[in-house]
Amino acid sequence: MPLFEQLVTLYASNPSSYHVPGHKYGTSLSLMEGTNDEQVLLQAYQSVMQLDVTELSMTDDLHGPSGVIEEAQQLAAETFGAEQTFFLVGGSTAGNLAMVLAVCDAGELIIVQRNAHKSVLNGLKLAGARAVFIMPQRELGSGLDVVPSLKQIEEALERYPEAKAVFLTNPSYYGLSVDLEPYAKLVHRYDKILLVDEAHGAHYGLHPRFPRSALQAGADAVVQSTHKTLTALTMGAMLHVQGPRIDRKGLAEALRMVQSSSPSYPIMASLDIARGVIDEACERLFERGIAAADDFQHWVMEESAQYELSSSRVWDGNGLQVQVDPLRVVLRSKTGKHSGFELLKQLESFGCYVEMADVQYVVLLFGMGAETSDVQRLKQALVAIAAAEGVPAAVSTLANESLAYQQSVSEPVLFSRRGTGTDSKTIGVVELSYAEGMLAAEAVIPYPPGIPLLYEGERITADAIAMIKQLVQYGARCQGATDPTMQTITVLRTG
Repeated sequence: MPLFEQLVTLYASNPSSYHVPGHKYGTSLSLMEGTNDEQVLLQAYQSVMQLDVTELSMTDDLHGPSGVIEEAQQLAAETFGAEQTFFLVGGSTAGNLAMVLAVCDAGELIIVQRNAHKSVLNGLKLAGARAVFIMPQRELGSGLDVVPSLKQIEEALERYPEAKAVFLTNPSYYGLSVDLEPYAKLVHRYDKILLVDEAHGAHYGLHPRFPRSALQAGADAVVQSTHKTLTALTMGAMLHVQGPRIDRKGLAEALRMVQSSSPSYPIMASLDIARGVIDEACERLFERGIAAADDFQHWVMEESAQYELSSSRVWDGNGLQVQVDPLRVVLRSKTGKHSGFELLKQLESFGCYVEMADVQYVVLLFGMGAETSDVQRLKQALVAIAAAEGVPAAVSTLANESLAYQQSVSEPVLFSRRGTGTDSKTIGVVELSYAEGMLAAEAVIPYPPGIPLLYEGERITADAIAMIKQLVQYGARCQGATDPTMQTITVLRTG
């Protein structure tokens, strides 16, 4: 672990600091007074500061690495199967921004999965790029979404041959994914770049029970949140690249623009450590967490009458296999007695904090360190919750309804960091029913299902209007919209 070891060696040499940061390896905290308990906390904080330095001759430079950071990144590339790896101290957000900026100049076009993370949209705004959005597919048993179909992507590539790249999100927040090898082959057949936000799949490909990683499937550039499912500190992530299609110098330049010129050495060291731990133990690291998740899921399926898991199965005509992350459990009330939001709230009252919730589900992330005691505590909490009165989900059947939204491939949408319109001279409000053909001046994101049906600057279609009305009728809440009831919508004035 060359970077971590260099930082330890530097501190052990008892250095005198005449440089930033101002805490001087934590010694500045010795000026603080406090109780014994407070002093214990300060000492814990000081232990982090011992590794918190700046760019010195022996600590290298993230934005022009030629020493221990370069070596640490090369080792990470070997471990994760990339040709080159960039350390990220701004999370996957920084990687997504950089990928878009490296691929798209102002006005250029990229094909994007419609329910992409907001960092992808911010990248489009910074680049001033245009995007064609593709609807994700829906797993019918659970009502949860996965990447668009191959047919949809090929339709977009045929319709918009000027597109520079395809940007997919896999796996989803719920841990659902598909094997991306057919997608990589399709995109490369059209001589385009495949970019993948794999933030929730940093552990993919590292154990036989895990799905293959996007790199293993042939993607050109992949972002992983190393802090989400591996051992890095929060905001620690990696951007992996391979093949000749992606502009690596452009990526490095974009990262210099979107990341701090004073990157966190503790975060970078944690990335080095996370890779080193995998090289040392690899599959062994995950056995306990997988066993804990398996134990809990067996209890839900065999012993619990109140709860059920989301399903996963071969569900379309092409035999597409939806894969589930073994460390991520998606749970809901079988009877609808408790909404997902209510389950989250109740679990927190028992000291059990979940990853997220929606109107139906809670998402439980069993990390590599999960153990039997964690499972027992969770079971006891759920049994107690089932015995109490709940707040039923207002739209518990929504996910399984056949909601027809036919515009699977959108028209190009132009993004700008200034937005599409900000005052009464450029925007107006009309009844939703009469908005067909106009350009939206606001995003409309119904929850559930959480997929943006309209972005700022996107043309409003009859399909979009019908879908919005149907979702609101079922009780969905529309984020981003000025009128949450969606009787009206804010549009751009054209005259």
